Amino acid sequence: MTEAFPLWVIVIDYALGVVMWTLIGRFGMRLFLPEESRFFFSRFFIRVTDPLIKVFRPITPGFLVEIMVPLYVAWFFYMARFYVMPWLLGYSVMGMLSFPLESEVAQGVTWIIRQFVN
Repeated sequence: MTEAFPLWVIVIDYALGVVMWTLIGRFGMRLFLPEESRFFFSRFFIRVTDPLIKVFRPITPGFLVEIMVPLYVAWFFYMARFYVMPWLLGYSVMGMLSFPLESEVAQGVTWIIRQFVN
């Protein structure tokens, strides 16, 4: 599937996807761990995503519960991947890229499962 797109499109989509999923991961971690947790993954997600959350702070609604802020910021990256990228590439149908990052991950998981089943 990725052969249909230029390399720069795939690289941009993967970068946006990794940022989006990291923000979602931070939100998920905060459901179970406090902000000041010493757990390695929690500290990593906070350290990596704090600059993005600070950039988006001016457009983040004040009524939004603090735990939801990473999910709110992730929504912007989702919108960029689903609407802006296809529009910039000239597709008339939104969502034309169909998330190459997630497609590759799903194919990898399918391959792993088939190794265990067969």
